[in-house]
Amino acid sequence: MRGGADEGRGEAMSVVSAAKAPRAAVGVMRWSRAAQLGLIPVASVAALVLVWQLVAAAFFPPVLFPTPTMVAKAFVGEIGSGRLLTDSLVSLRRILAGFVLGCTIGAALGLLMGALALARRILDPFIQFGRFVPSISLLSPALIWFGIGEGSKLFLITYTTTFIVLLNTLAAVATVPRNKLRAAQSLGATRWQLFRLVVLPASLHGIFTGMRVGMGLSFTTVVAAEMIAADTGLGYLIINSRLWFQTDVVFVGIIALGTLGYLADRTFQGAIRRLAWRYAPTN
Repeated sequence: MRGGADEGRGEAMSVVSAAKAPRAAVGVMRWSRAAQLGLIPVASVAALVLVWQLVAAAFFPPVLFPTPTMVAKAFVGEIGSGRLLTDSLVSLRRILAGFVLGCTIGAALGLLMGALALARRILDPFIQFGRFVPSISLLSPALIWFGIGEGSKLFLITYTTTFIVLLNTLAAVATVPRNKLRAAQSLGATRWQLFRLVVLPASLHGIFTGMRVGMGLSFTTVVAAEMIAADTGLGYLIINSRLWFQTDVVFVGIIALGTLGYLADRTFQGAIRRLAWRYAPTN
């Protein structure tokens, strides 16, 4: 009797172990996939830095193309002096102010033009004209109108962001499935309810996409403006370091811009995944 019970327990443990084995294998495969996804970008960056080090050390003088080690030393020096942090915060403050204002104007106008055909016909000529005028071409008028202070930077960043967010919002509103609109109307939705409960949620994906693109253009605009009319900011850091042939500091400013832009983009990607995907229009 006891031997039979022991055999039954052994068989039960074998069944449990067999059931756990596929789960363990799946867990290992998932961990391996996650590790590969994380290691591949790191390995690619490390390879680029290695090639940079070899090419810069072998073929270029430091004043023309500094090595990564020189840039790293300059980075530590700029961090220690506090200049890099100060200039980064100044640029981010300018970008954030113009970006928020431009997104607000662009999204509001895009929703208005998408919801009202009359508004679209009235504003369309101005939008089609203005979106082909680069913000940098307005730098001289901006300096005349607002001076070399914060107003000119705010104007240029707002101008840049507004058009890209507006166009993406307008496109998102135009692609809202008609079946959704008809279904809401058949349930007795008013015009305001139709806009608030159907059009706006279905347009969030396009609005967030425009905001992501607008953020990148905001970085471009603020750097160009700071290079010409500023005494602080990452753009000023880059152009001022060039005048003194501090090429390593120039690269520090470039890397800081790229890192801040990457972090901003990742933030917006997270916002889109959390807020906008469930509202994305489906046909």
